[in-house]
Amino acid sequence: MRPIATRACALALAGASALALAGCGGQSEAPPPPEATQTGQPAASASGGAVESDYGTPVKDRVATLGFLNKRNNITQDVVLKTGESRRIGNAIVKLLTCEKTAPWEDPPETGAFVQLFVQERASTQEKLVWHKVFSGWLFKNAPSLNVVEHPVYDVWVKDCAMKFPGEEYGPEDATSSSSAAKPSGKPGASVRTAPAAPAPAPAAAAEEDVVQ
Repeated sequence: MRPIATRACALALAGASALALAGCGGQSEAPPPPEATQTGQPAASASGGAVESDYGTPVKDRVATLGFLNKRNNITQDVVLKTGESRRIGNAIVKLLTCEKTAPWEDPPETGAFVQLFVQERASTQEKLVWHKVFSGWLFKNAPSLNVVEHPVYDVWVKDCAMKFPGEEYGPEDATSSSSAAKPSGKPGASVRTAPAAPAPAPAAAAEEDVVQ
């Protein structure tokens, strides 16, 4: 009976040592939440007081340039994201749901983006790292005080939204003049009538015919 007891003690010690190793750092890092990494999220979810317009470039094809600051090392970088894309930078994930800007002929100009920021951090020194959504909302380039990212380490702001509008290559006046300068409207294939040219004046009599012989 003694060998069986010895073997059981050895198995118990092995299990205890495995648990101890797991508690000392063998545990794998918790993955980011699906909300932070999944792509193709519809822009309709970007609610919060501002509604993006379907006028111009389709929402799914818009690309935003965001500024990202790590206050620990004072390093700033540009993050270029398409609608629905996310980017992990250290212990932070920046996600773009959509972006929007006013048309070139509208005043005042404004550029905005619906951004989410996820940060992996501890609530206290005794707790493990956990992902938290620290910001979700619209950010505006020319009016940053309307909504800001309040976090002690990370900051995000809007720099640009790449999108085009119909007729953006022309101004409103140019578009009107170019449309009026087009071919006159009418039935397809109809010829354009023009006024007949005035007849040429009769040639003056030659001077030599008036000479008296």
